[in-house]
Amino acid sequence: MYSLDINFLKDRPTYQKKVTKKPGIKFPTGNLTPLYVGVALGICFPAAAVGGLWWLQAKVVESEQKIAQLDEENKRLDTEIGNINKIKEQTNQVKGETQALVTVFDQIRPWSAMLQDLRDRIPAKVQIENIRQIAAVAPAPGQPAGNPAGGIEITGMARSFNDVNDFLLTLQQSRFLKPSESKIVTAELVNAPIQPVVANAKEGDKIPPLQVVKYTIQSSLSDVPASELIRELEQKGTVGLVARIRSLQQTGAISK
Repeated sequence: MYSLDINFLKDRPTYQKKVTKKPGIKFPTGNLTPLYVGVALGICFPAAAVGGLWWLQAKVVESEQKIAQLDEENKRLDTEIGNINKIKEQTNQVKGETQALVTVFDQIRPWSAMLQDLRDRIPAKVQIENIRQIAAVAPAPGQPAGNPAGGIEITGMARSFNDVNDFLLTLQQSRFLKPSESKIVTAELVNAPIQPVVANAKEGDKIPPLQVVKYTIQSSLSDVPASELIRELEQKGTVGLVARIRSLQQTGAISK
């Protein structure tokens, strides 16, 4: 058999040991993950802010350097653009002067070629006494300017009015003249300056004087460019002008 030995004296207050609690730091117990996360965030945020500020300052310095480089490049490009514009202006001025010279050159009508053309077209019963150049007439307001070379006036004599008409028709076929502006200004019967001698004429016989038609024809010079009259100029023997025109065509100053 077992016996129970119970001592109730130990439960009395006099026998209780007095425990003295020493002051100190109490460390939390339990799950410490939120604490670690808070400490980590408290350290990372300031570090990230300092790093971001340093990065921004570096980018600002880099941007300022790029802006300075772009400003220098912009100034250099502005200078080059100004030089290019000056060259373009000079080039356009030279082109304008060249084109003006070419335009005047392309309007040349050699008198040798035109006189040869008249000789080839004059009928057998028509004579030419005089050919003179007529100054260009100023156009009316609102009308286009005409050929600055003006026109020509032909005076002479013909056996009949039909011969004068035939002469006008042949002139209207010339590419050196304007067909629509070729016209007979005057045509009248006059005594021939030289009267023929009539054979077997008796003294005292009245022989009527021989009459001829004295005419005046006017026409304007054609405004067709000389570069389009190369074939006609070659046929009339104007070799020098044709050679110059072909040289200008090769350089592109005159279109072919």
